[in-house]
Amino acid sequence: MKISMIQMKVQKENDANMQSACRQIAAAAQAGADLVLLPEMFCCPYETANFPIYAQPQGGTNWNALSACAKENQVYLVAGSMPEREGEAVFNTCYAFDRQGKQLAKYRKMHLFDVDIKGGQRFFESETLSAGENLAFFDTEFGRIGLMICFDIRFPELARLLALQGAKAILVPAAFNMTTGPAHWELHFRSRAVDNQVFLMGCSPARDPGASYHAYGHSLAVSPWGEILAELDEQEGILSCDIDLSKTEEIREQLPLLKARRTDVYHISLI
Repeated sequence: MKISMIQMKVQKENDANMQSACRQIAAAAQAGADLVLLPEMFCCPYETANFPIYAQPQGGTNWNALSACAKENQVYLVAGSMPEREGEAVFNTCYAFDRQGKQLAKYRKMHLFDVDIKGGQRFFESETLSAGENLAFFDTEFGRIGLMICFDIRFPELARLLALQGAKAILVPAAFNMTTGPAHWELHFRSRAVDNQVFLMGCSPARDPGASYHAYGHSLAVSPWGEILAELDEQEGILSCDIDLSKTEEIREQLPLLKARRTDVYHISLI
């Protein structure tokens, strides 16, 4: 299975971002991609005030353009994330489409990025976003694939639940910043991959020094053994990686972590 991650620079105009994304999806498909992954908030500058302004409902203009792009290029498309409006609520949402443009899954970011790091970033997604509540995964001829978004990767429980539901790879549109990225980006992806013996793919926007939010970049692919298979720097680019999802079962047989779990004792006893 060939997965291509599009590390694109996010512009101020929604339509310009959509055109850039579809152009690069086509380039990845022409190069043989089976699945294309976009970054978090690829169509919207990463600022909390922007999310309600750029938000569209499921079935809106962006959704239809992405569905058509998947069908035209005959690829699975995990469309990063974008602001989704439902009634008065706005969610950070990832749509996944099959090769015919049919929606396979929708994931709303569960863990909102609310941080105030001394000497670093202050950012509160909850000022304008609502949190999702449901797991999301979808099946392909290669195997089952799970979805998370950015801050979710810091919570081991979510990746474990996806692995227990049969996910062989977890795809993560993300936008770590210049405080958290150098410290924890590779660490978290390698940790979740080893913990759950799955492939982990992280797709970030490219870094834009002129933007108010500076993404770390460094889109990467990690094996179930924790090896970094491929990684970009902070610049725009397409990262492609050939993976064999059957490797997850090989590694789980050699090192049976999931089978060795002690669920009979994973609780707190009050004395």
